[in-house]
Amino acid sequence: MARSDNLTGALLMMASMAAFTLNDTFMKMLAGEVPLFQLLFLRGVITTVAVAAIALWNGALRARVSRRDRGFIALRMLTEIGAAYFFLTALFEMPLANVTAILQALPLTITLAAAVFMREPVGWRRVGAILAGFVGVLLIVRPGTEGFTIYSLYVLAAVGCVTLRDLTTRRLSAGTPSMLVTLTTSVAVMVFFGLASMTVEWAPMDLRAGGLTLAAGTMVIGGYLFSIMVMRVGEVSFVSPFRYTGLLWALVLGWAAFGEWPEPVTLLGAAIVVGSGLFMLYREARLGRARHAALRPRLR
Repeated sequence: MARSDNLTGALLMMASMAAFTLNDTFMKMLAGEVPLFQLLFLRGVITTVAVAAIALWNGALRARVSRRDRGFIALRMLTEIGAAYFFLTALFEMPLANVTAILQALPLTITLAAAVFMREPVGWRRVGAILAGFVGVLLIVRPGTEGFTIYSLYVLAAVGCVTLRDLTTRRLSAGTPSMLVTLTTSVAVMVFFGLASMTVEWAPMDLRAGGLTLAAGTMVIGGYLFSIMVMRVGEVSFVSPFRYTGLLWALVLGWAAFGEWPEPVTLLGAAIVVGSGLFMLYREARLGRARHAALRPRLR
């Protein structure tokens, strides 16, 4: 029996989340063994070479970019560098599932930022979902308690960077190829952390460390390619909820690789964040169908 486009899209979305979470796991396994800047530079070399090959193959390097888009791309580079630094610094010090759970708030922060800065309409139901999601984040972070660390703020800083990155991406012209934007961002991350790595003493890397770094770079590339393929099959409203399988991967890999398991209050907070995100997707799907129905020509 032929597989439906929706099922294919769901499988690709789960594969994308698995790849990104495996990348996080491989990087975390090198924490304390290889300096962060060294790791980010080496992973950047791997991803940049692969992305450059893809961009060359699909002709993205021949595209002309407007001056307006160049500014947005430059801002996107800075936010990507900040996101990588804050996220991995926190990941090296916090349980994998905790960091991943906080990142699930991204759909909420992006919706809120788009409403505030881009004047996109947001109804009271989605505002309520955003507020509930932020309560879930507070349960995960728990400021003022013994379990709170400065690294929880690092994750929130990473969420802020990614939110700004995604809003900037939405402002790019449709004619600017995604692969070109990805390549310039990858080069910027590689160069920045290459220069930063010169300020620390490089650690010698054995076969295990080299293999984990290569595997992390490969997973980043795979996650990105799967995420592109997802957008070409299936309905977005059906496929998008499978993004939250990343948290399930983080729970399983955190337990298997590091013996970590979140506290019950953290799991409760994660459930609230995911539930809020799913409700946002549900509302967006309903509004999208309503807009489509309103634009459909009436039968005479």
